[in-house]
Amino acid sequence: MSDALSRLLATRDWLMADGATGTNLFNMGLSSGDAPEMWNLDHPDRIHTLYRGAVEAGSDIFLTNSFGANAARLKLHNLQGRTRELNRIAAAIGREVADASGRTVVVAGSVGPTGEIFQPMGTMTHADAVAIFHEQAEGLKEGGADVLWVETISAPEEYKAAAEAAALAGMPWCGTMSFDTAGRTMMGVTSAAMVSMVEKLPNPPIAFGANCGVGAADLLRTVLGFMAQGTERPVIAKGNAGIPKYHDGHIHYDGTPELMAEYAVLARDAGVRIIGGCCGTMPEHLRAMRAALETRPKGERPSLETIAAALGGFSSASDGTGGDDGAGRERRRRRG
Repeated sequence: MSDALSRLLATRDWLMADGATGTNLFNMGLSSGDAPEMWNLDHPDRIHTLYRGAVEAGSDIFLTNSFGANAARLKLHNLQGRTRELNRIAAAIGREVADASGRTVVVAGSVGPTGEIFQPMGTMTHADAVAIFHEQAEGLKEGGADVLWVETISAPEEYKAAAEAAALAGMPWCGTMSFDTAGRTMMGVTSAAMVSMVEKLPNPPIAFGANCGVGAADLLRTVLGFMAQGTERPVIAKGNAGIPKYHDGHIHYDGTPELMAEYAVLARDAGVRIIGGCCGTMPEHLRAMRAALETRPKGERPSLETIAAALGGFSSASDGTGGDDGAGRERRRRRG
């Protein structure tokens, strides 16, 4: 247990991760289409504020502003030559915030998808993906990240490439996938398939789980799918703050702090060890989540009915492991 995250997990029943990066940065003035990672250079004070907001709200782990800081994504902004620099600075600002917090806070180097499709459907090879992730990992390591945090992955090939890159960099890692298509990832991975994949990796993650997706209810249904496989590896849940709605020219997430507090408690009761938020999750949500986790007694593992009653219905009729005609999602769309 040489890494900070494993040491913290050994002393606590649950840890709280952070909330949204993009939502918070847009609220600070980031424009759509701009590379958020450039703010590490151009507006380090705002990135410092982003990280500090999560820590002050009670997060034990926060993710760096490096989600799209891989060469494949940065190429869209002609910034691929600055990959290592942008990651190093993202982590260095995080290291400064964590070290000034007065307690143990884990700096997690965010590693998002490449945005490319793997062969034979696309052009990305395993070796190319490993190289892309390895370059990013080395930058995050240089900046002082405690752990790599691979997130929002859809393809098993990409997850495996990120795992290999973490090993090459000598970095501990965690990895989450996004289950947003009737209980499956965009590339068809089910909760059961993810558990099977994770346990077969030569370099498995410290913790694994789900992030983003549709809404908090769907994400917790996926979590129950992980638990049904009998996994003993720590599970991560980072659910969106409700459902996105388009209002007055902006995307708004309808999840209140009270709803996210319910989600956090249900996640803990389901057996999740690392609980955080994704899109739409602000410091006020995190504060409510932390307060609920600390003050509400642990309950039984929730049923699907309990989850739906507390957080709203599911967007699809099944979790992707059984039959699903999509009727549940269509009903939600008509209600919205």
